[in-house]
Amino acid sequence: MKYGELSLTHHELAAGAAARAALLVELLPRGAEPHIGVLLDNVPEYPLWLSAAALAGAAVAGINPTRRGPELVRDIAHTDCALLITERAHLPLLAGQALPVPPGRILVVDDPAYRALLTPYEDARPGDAHLGRTPRGRAPAAAPTPASRMLLYFTSGSTGTPKAAICTQGRLAAAGHALAGYFGVRRDDVHYLCMPMFHGNAVLAGWAPALAGGAAVALRRRFSASAFLPDVRRYGATYFTYVGRAVQYLLATPPGPDDRDHPLRAGFGTEAGTVDAVRFADRFGVRLTEGYGSSEGGAALRRAPDTPPGAIGTAAPGEDLAVVDPETGAELPRARLDAAGRLLNGAEAIGELVNRGRSSFEGYWRNPEATAARTRGRTSAQAGAGWYWTGDLFFRDAEGFFHFAGRTDDRLRVDSENLAATMIENILARYAPATGVAVHAVPDPVAGDQVMATLALRDGAVFDPDDFVAFLAAQPDLGTKMAPRFVRTVAALPVTATHKVHRAALRRTGFRCPEPVWWSPLDAGPAGRAYRPFGEADRAALLAHYADHDRAHLLER
Repeated sequence: MKYGELSLTHHELAAGAAARAALLVELLPRGAEPHIGVLLDNVPEYPLWLSAAALAGAAVAGINPTRRGPELVRDIAHTDCALLITERAHLPLLAGQALPVPPGRILVVDDPAYRALLTPYEDARPGDAHLGRTPRGRAPAAAPTPASRMLLYFTSGSTGTPKAAICTQGRLAAAGHALAGYFGVRRDDVHYLCMPMFHGNAVLAGWAPALAGGAAVALRRRFSASAFLPDVRRYGATYFTYVGRAVQYLLATPPGPDDRDHPLRAGFGTEAGTVDAVRFADRFGVRLTEGYGSSEGGAALRRAPDTPPGAIGTAAPGEDLAVVDPETGAELPRARLDAAGRLLNGAEAIGELVNRGRSSFEGYWRNPEATAARTRGRTSAQAGAGWYWTGDLFFRDAEGFFHFAGRTDDRLRVDSENLAATMIENILARYAPATGVAVHAVPDPVAGDQVMATLALRDGAVFDPDDFVAFLAAQPDLGTKMAPRFVRTVAALPVTATHKVHRAALRRTGFRCPEPVWWSPLDAGPAGRAYRPFGEADRAALLAHYADHDRAHLLER
């Protein structure tokens, strides 16, 4: 493992993991779930605690530092974390909160007291945690098996409450070996982990295949476009994982004559977009391999050499994937594409992607309703059998390749973060001038989604952008990805015949509506949003941006 000037051998990593596993056994209260909340950036302690959890048969809940206030506390409580591992940089997120973990079991990894706590366990060996060989003689942890919970990764769904997807050691190992085989991972490879490790992307697609193939990992505390190539050269990185937004940031850096002077041979991720993938390969000489698969493990697509531009790929081995009508489950007709690859029959071809065969989905922690909704139509009570509903919209072309077409009603994916519209609506509903709020996704012109909010204003009320920005800044549970990019103001929200908000109508028009729209341009600085009227010139320029990235068709769904 490489991090700055630090370099640890495999044996040093194993020893460090063993010490933390023994400490975990000592600190775990009797009868508690063996769950560890990890609230860290990509620092060496993150993979060390992942490894410690694996040795002790425990599970790591990745705590997202973009969450705020009660919502952050809820994530820790929901996953029954008996320990919380964090660092000084994140202590302000916890200040003043009623935490479900007592102070004695909150470990701050860059505090001298933490090092003192580990000292008695420095002679531990990988098997000690479940053999009872700990300094204080606590009862040993259960020996881990392939069925031992390993990861609890949060994802958002239609309920508006984040769900913790379960990943066992067996599934994580299988994912690692599959990717190691697919990419031919060798012992002299170095996997660059610049995506946050509280997400499945870095762990499932970066750390696990490195572990399976015997490769090294190099960590970046947080993604930095300007530091990407210097890091790759410094560490000798040969492989990295990405999300679409990161690729866009890399392409936005100034070109240099040495852009191809690096050891990278592969990139694997999601949502880069066809245009940006081609630009990346042309500039950096690295082919990006697009994949599809969530941390839930319910369905996966694999890209083959003959996958056409714009498509994700075909079903992974052993999976029976289909695009179906979300209401009836009937398989939909294949898509018809013109010579330019534009979809001609979206109304009849776009539906929800389902896996009708066996899947590796292992359920959500303490959420049987969400698990049942994800697996409705299941034909057997046996785990992994029956239908798995992805919640994502796709179409399938005549040759059998699957194309991503968006997300179902209440889900948004902003800068690789899965968000629930309902949760954002609940926050915006506090805005005093509004009598009603509806939140939905607008396709991003490059990758993923952007947030659009429609506000029904009180009689006589006028939208004040400065007042709205002040309101957003005052909301303690508004995550960093939740602030709307677009704000549409109306006299009343459109409703269906059953008096539900007509979200489909709002999504269809998006920012191309007759009502006033305010927006925070893409170049808004990190200090916060600044809204201004969205005029005709803005609309024309933005539509051209969609066309440049071959994503204009997503506005028509």
